[in-house]
Amino acid sequence: MTIDFQSLISLSPNPYVLMDRNETIIWMNDAYLRATMRTRESIIGRRMFDAFPSEPGTESYELLSASLKRVVETAEVDEIALIRYDIASPDGSMEQRYWSATHTPLLDSDGRVDAILQHTVDVTELHRLRCLRDESGLVRRADAVQHRNLDLQAQRARLTRMFEQAPGFMAVLVGPEHEFAMVNAAYTQLVGREKLVGRRLADALPEVVSQGSIALLDEVRLTGRPYHGRSQEIYFEAVPGAPRDRRFLDFIYQPIFEDGEVAAIFVQGQDMTEVVEAARHQDLLINELNHRVKNTLAIVQSLASQSFRNVEMAGSARQSFEERLRALAGAHNLLTDASWRMTLLDEVVREATAPAAGADACRIEANGPVIALSPRLTVALTMALHELTTNAMKYGALSNDAGRICIAWFREAGNSDYLVLDWQELGGPPVKPSGRKGFGSRLIERGLAAEYGGKAELDFREEGLHCRVVLYAPEVSAA
Repeated sequence: MTIDFQSLISLSPNPYVLMDRNETIIWMNDAYLRATMRTRESIIGRRMFDAFPSEPGTESYELLSASLKRVVETAEVDEIALIRYDIASPDGSMEQRYWSATHTPLLDSDGRVDAILQHTVDVTELHRLRCLRDESGLVRRADAVQHRNLDLQAQRARLTRMFEQAPGFMAVLVGPEHEFAMVNAAYTQLVGREKLVGRRLADALPEVVSQGSIALLDEVRLTGRPYHGRSQEIYFEAVPGAPRDRRFLDFIYQPIFEDGEVAAIFVQGQDMTEVVEAARHQDLLINELNHRVKNTLAIVQSLASQSFRNVEMAGSARQSFEERLRALAGAHNLLTDASWRMTLLDEVVREATAPAAGADACRIEANGPVIALSPRLTVALTMALHELTTNAMKYGALSNDAGRICIAWFREAGNSDYLVLDWQELGGPPVKPSGRKGFGSRLIERGLAAEYGGKAELDFREEGLHCRVVLYAPEVSAA
């Protein structure tokens, strides 16, 4: 049995009119002509607002125009619960009329809106009866609902624009096959492809399958737990066989729940390629700098060796010089590991004392809070601690089998911009102050303390050397 739907709608008592996507009237049934008091010849081929004029800016015009535009933009049915739209009668006067309208899109083979079918119901009498019976509350509520719907539609439009124009890439994947439900401009630009909505991820971006993206999405869907990617390397291939575009991405696969089940996965992230490549370039430069400094230190050490070789009684001086070079190299290694930013004081203490103390490093106790040091202060403290440790090995607490060293550091009470470093030797041989100041004392008192706006006290107590250094070192982040 074949049904002629056009004939069926033509005979319907309900008014129907068909417009193309440009709002030009192309067909209507007889019920529509009776409701609008028009002839077919007078309106066919004319635009809706030419056939039934309404002043732009009025509620009638704006409601109808907005509804028709939404249908074209969304390809979805749109309804107007109540609209006042006056109609010209045959004598030229305007009749006040109220309508309820439904606009249904008719799509072409490409899924675009080709035409709009309007179904209208004349509710003028109902509206008047309700007014006469003082029961217009329902109409007012319908009007309020419509305004709320318009507000919601406006909010949805704003959110859609925000989603589309967001600087980070975003997409929504639905179903077990991870079909694209929404994508923004940043996402399409990232992957180098458009027309993703409605397609499976595996079909739209086949190159990501072998990179584990589908497996990760399946895991998120199965467990309901989000996945965070940090500077993750991903390749995209917009054209099969073309060179792949390597990107480094920070992103999250966030499950979206409905009725306790994962209904979709929200993909959101940032392209970190420039940041990662800049960091790698910086690491390359730092490694090159480290290599060159080590070469320079090796050259200095070689020059010193050659210079001291023919100097009588220079063995101890040469050894001290080489040990100081090694301490300087150790500080440099710490800074290289920290990318020449900030080092931690406990690491500096360990690096400066352990090599010089050797097997006796276990007799050095070090305690204090986490404090970050600048590169300059790292080098200065390393050299000072090296001198103190060397002195302890030769004459102080580490020169026998019973001595020990206690190192403590803390922020000065009442002024946290100053760092206090306390060195105390205990259990060593009795201390006999020397009448002259060596290189270590001058380095601590004149170099370290004076240069960093502080002070240094070297107290040669009989029970062991006590050194207290106060340095200007404001609190900084170790990041």
